[in-house]
Amino acid sequence: MGAIATGPGVDSWFMGRNEIEAREGGISAMDTGGRREEGVITAYEPGKRFATRTGTDEEGRFMAFEYLIEGREGGSTVLRVVHSGVLGDDWQDEYDALRRGWSFHLNTLREYLRYFPGRIGVPVFGVGTGSSGQQVRAALTQALALPTPLVAGAAIHAEPAGLPPLSGEVVWADDERFEIRTSDGLYTFHQAPTGLALMFHHLFGPDTDGAELAWQQWLTGLLG
Repeated sequence: MGAIATGPGVDSWFMGRNEIEAREGGISAMDTGGRREEGVITAYEPGKRFATRTGTDEEGRFMAFEYLIEGREGGSTVLRVVHSGVLGDDWQDEYDALRRGWSFHLNTLREYLRYFPGRIGVPVFGVGTGSSGQQVRAALTQALALPTPLVAGAAIHAEPAGLPPLSGEVVWADDERFEIRTSDGLYTFHQAPTGLALMFHHLFGPDTDGAELAWQQWLTGLLG
C-alpha cells in the first residue's frame, strides 16, 4: 500500500514529486517540473483501496484514479487500477497516450517492488527539446551507447558526460520511451514526435544530491 498511497512511495516509481494526506478527504498532489496538480482522496482503506479525484473544470472534465489491492495465495498480490476521465480537448489522443503510459508505469512499479523493496527513491525530472522525436531518440542512442534495435533485456553500459556510469538492463523499450534498471536506480527517457524529451528517473543510491540539475544540464547540452 505504501507504494501507491504515500508521497515517497509514489515518488519511487511514478512521475514527479508527490504529496498524499493519508486519509479520506485529504489532498493528493503531484508536482512535475513546477506544474502542480491536486486531487481529493475519495477512498482510503489501507491494504485494500485507494482513490483520488480532481476537481471538475468548466467543461465538466476531471480525472479519477482508483487502486484496488487483492491478496492471493502464495503471498502474491493483484493490483487493479481504474482511471476515469480526461482533461484535454482531444480525448482520443489523450486516451491512447494514457493507455500506453499506464502499461509502462505499472511495469516500473513492478520493477520497483521487485528490485528495490522497502527503499525510497529520489525522483529526477528533466525536459529538453529537439527538432523531432527521431532526432531526440538518435541523440539518446548515441550518447548512451544503446544497441539497435533496442529491446527489453539488453545489457547497457553508458558513460554520459558529467554523470556516473550507467550499467544495467533495459526493462522497457517502445517507440516512445525506454527504461534502464541499474543497481541503484530506474532511468526513464521519453521522446514525443514533436521533439519534446522528458526524463523520469528514480534514484536509490546514497549520493543523489544535485542529480536532477546534473541530468538536466546533460539533456540540455545533448539536444543543444
